[in-house]
Amino acid sequence: MIEPRHPLRRVEVGQTSSVEDYAGVAHLASAVNEVKLEAKAVSEHLAGRTVWMVSSTAKGGGVAEMLPTIVSLLRDLGIRVEWLVIGASEPAFFELTKRIHNLIHGVGAPDLGQPERMLYERVNRENAEALRELVRPGDIVLIHDPQPLPIALQLRDIAGVLAVWRCHIGLDEENAATRAAWDFLAPYLDAYDAAVFSAPEYIPERLARRATVIFPGIDPLAPKNRELSVRRTVEIMCNGGIIPCPGPTVGDRYLGLAQRVLPDGTFAPASVAENIGLLTRPIVTQVSRWDRLKGFGPLLDAFALLKRSVHHGEAPADGAHRRDLDLVRLVLAGPDPSAIQDDPEAREVLDELRAAYRSLPPWLQSDVAILLLPMHSLEENALMVNALQRASTIVAQNSLREGFGLTIAEAMWKRVPVLSNSRACGPRQQVRDGLDGRMVTDPEHPGELCRVLGDMLADPVRLERWGYSAQRRVHEHFLVFDQLRSWGKLLMSLVARPESARA
Repeated sequence: MIEPRHPLRRVEVGQTSSVEDYAGVAHLASAVNEVKLEAKAVSEHLAGRTVWMVSSTAKGGGVAEMLPTIVSLLRDLGIRVEWLVIGASEPAFFELTKRIHNLIHGVGAPDLGQPERMLYERVNRENAEALRELVRPGDIVLIHDPQPLPIALQLRDIAGVLAVWRCHIGLDEENAATRAAWDFLAPYLDAYDAAVFSAPEYIPERLARRATVIFPGIDPLAPKNRELSVRRTVEIMCNGGIIPCPGPTVGDRYLGLAQRVLPDGTFAPASVAENIGLLTRPIVTQVSRWDRLKGFGPLLDAFALLKRSVHHGEAPADGAHRRDLDLVRLVLAGPDPSAIQDDPEAREVLDELRAAYRSLPPWLQSDVAILLLPMHSLEENALMVNALQRASTIVAQNSLREGFGLTIAEAMWKRVPVLSNSRACGPRQQVRDGLDGRMVTDPEHPGELCRVLGDMLADPVRLERWGYSAQRRVHEHFLVFDQLRSWGKLLMSLVARPESARA
């Protein structure tokens, strides 16, 4: 039992979709059967052990979205799994871990010193002491990302405990920032028996012999990815307050309603402002956390360039294409930053974006919607993202750096072509330029983004073909079933390893 004084808390994960639910879907049945065949051996090898997943937040971001499905399905396959979230009474802790996050992505001042190390270890020591009351000999502690990284070092004296670090972020180049981050984290890495990364380019040399690659995967039956009829899509946008309701709906209004930035920079319910046009217009959408590395600013600048070219009579001669460019709108959406405990930078980034929006001329402001999606209910939030992506002509993920970027796979699964960046390692694992969408070489160059965006909108038939190709690619490589099989193989290999070979 975790006592109230401890910062660590257990996340209650209810049954999402069962293994049999997936097996009942014709195009998923084959993948599910392979998982079921392998799971029996895994559960036998892990009998009597608990896998403790430890992360920094239960909502907001890809890790928090993936874990409920992974935890639920592993349990359904006979493996004992618990999910814990660390806490911190010192707000400076998450400011520090955000700095570490940015440094791993190659940006920020590389000036981490002893005060930062003391804070980092102090908060993690408190969480490790709470975890110590729960972990038993032979259990597996699976730590997600840098925030709780030092915890494994505090548990090394518990006999037979295995530790795995799952790092969801990285950069495929080295600079002063990345060196500072990895030097800071180095003292805690030797406590781990294995490390898992999202791309081979992310593996630091000191972990090369203990690291493996597991691609993240999406849950095809989760609220964010499940199939939606046209009526259901409209109902979700109505009940979430994204659009004015064209008529009565079956469901009730959601607990929280989407907010939209008004021309003066203030917030108001999204459905009160001018209709975005999600049901009738070409739409370019980016859904991400409010983070400078997500490239919201350059994307907004590129869209403004595109619209100005139309406004000043520089549109192409083709009538249909000119009409598309005249009607197209940009939607920039992200979670309410007050609901994300481990991202204190979000409000600052959102304020910068609001200022940029306020500087646009009124005729251009009406073609841009900056939306805050409420986090009162994770399911309702996910359904809103699902509906937004399905209403989109193109989904952009203009990240300057991106660990993997599951929003890309989510859009591809919905047959929506993606505009992303070949510099970022995560996106290029997923999108093939000219097959599933388009890739730019410089996500900070509005001119290139503008040109590629205009080119994508020029050919609706090609967009549709890319969408079908994108869905097939996700089906073959980026569904949760591949991830489960990879985790099963890794955990079995660790359990079978002789004691002398462990960390």
